[in-house]
Amino acid sequence: MSQLRRLATDDGDFEDRFSALLAAHEGRDADVEKAVGDIIEDVRARGDAALVEYTRRFDGLEAADARALQVEHSRLSAAFDALDGSQRDALTFAADRIRAYHQHQCQETWSYREPDGTLLGQQITALDRVGVYVPGGKAAYPSSVLMNVIPARVAGVGEVIMTVPARDGELNDLVLAAAHVAGVDMVFSIGGAQAVAALAFGTASVPAVDKIVGPGNAYVAEAKRQLFGVVGIDMVAGPSEILVLCDAGTPADWIAMDLFSQAEHDEQARAIVLCPDGAYMDVVQAAINRLLPDMERRDIIAEALASRGAMIQVRDLDEGVALCNRIAPEHLELCVDEPEQLLPRIRHAGAVFLGRHTPEVLGDYCAGPNHVLPTAGTARFSSPLGVYDFQKRTSVIGCSASGAARLAPTAVVLARGEGLTAHARSAELRAQDDPGN
Repeated sequence: MSQLRRLATDDGDFEDRFSALLAAHEGRDADVEKAVGDIIEDVRARGDAALVEYTRRFDGLEAADARALQVEHSRLSAAFDALDGSQRDALTFAADRIRAYHQHQCQETWSYREPDGTLLGQQITALDRVGVYVPGGKAAYPSSVLMNVIPARVAGVGEVIMTVPARDGELNDLVLAAAHVAGVDMVFSIGGAQAVAALAFGTASVPAVDKIVGPGNAYVAEAKRQLFGVVGIDMVAGPSEILVLCDAGTPADWIAMDLFSQAEHDEQARAIVLCPDGAYMDVVQAAINRLLPDMERRDIIAEALASRGAMIQVRDLDEGVALCNRIAPEHLELCVDEPEQLLPRIRHAGAVFLGRHTPEVLGDYCAGPNHVLPTAGTARFSSPLGVYDFQKRTSVIGCSASGAARLAPTAVVLARGEGLTAHARSAELRAQDDPGN
């Protein structure tokens, strides 16, 4: 049994309790920071030797050298061929939908020419090489492979390097098959902060990449945070989250299982229900108590619900929408009669799932939109992973002689105002060269 804490917006202490709920488990762990910093410096200094040592220590995988940590490419296709038909079909179906969705995100180079001949525009280019980190701890995540690799391929990235820990030397065949379907170029059986460091700096065996994407545990997230600037990253992701705004019209078992779907990721996951109907929340709680004992990951679910779960009674759906925007969740389910009427007022959410028949799990695997989403309130200012994360925008400026002469006086005034004389003189020289003078 896992009793979710109950809050109500008309309680006198609601704001304090609500703030405490959102702040639970926030902040960085100093021990994790120190351990990750040491690993990063060791990998930078010793390269492959450090990778072999950490892989033996943390994953129980003995390797003669770092070259033995590379997975033969033929093993990817062999893993796909060895799957049963339903698994092959599921991977292919999901990959096709993810690819089709992300093709709509492609940006194009554009430019325009002003009357005096000056050319202005933006050039779109893909990153040369990307590293994809795939978790390998409490569960296997072939869906993470598809969601991280396919947008990179759609964007035109030249090379995709994947790392995944092989606990005791074991790699998940479904993960390798997903790498085959998505189009990964190289796979290394390396995990943790050492994998992130290897991708950032490069070693004799692991190529350095331009950007690292993909979820991981606290050590992986901290390594990405520390190495941002040396290499690009997608985001520093926290534990999974689900927020359900509902009326009393959805079967309570559905709501309970949707909460379980995120809580089973790990004990730090957050699962919250907002509803105007207190009696209905009692029914949902009863469904949780009845269904939880049969869940394989019930201990993880129970801990997550107890530590970070909540049911909040709101006065009405309008107040519920306002709280949704304050929480800025990773996943937001609108389990109400007319969800599309609420959607324009949702300003902050990683992904929104409309209606009673759209559980978050469909977004995890095969709906099409990316499941790599901002967490911990960062949906206020960031977006899901997409093709745009694997492309760069370069400004293009090409002045004609008369165009330079037209722009130069403004540049001169502003440059001299900033005390940058050489800036001003550089513009003045172009203006003096105008054949129209």
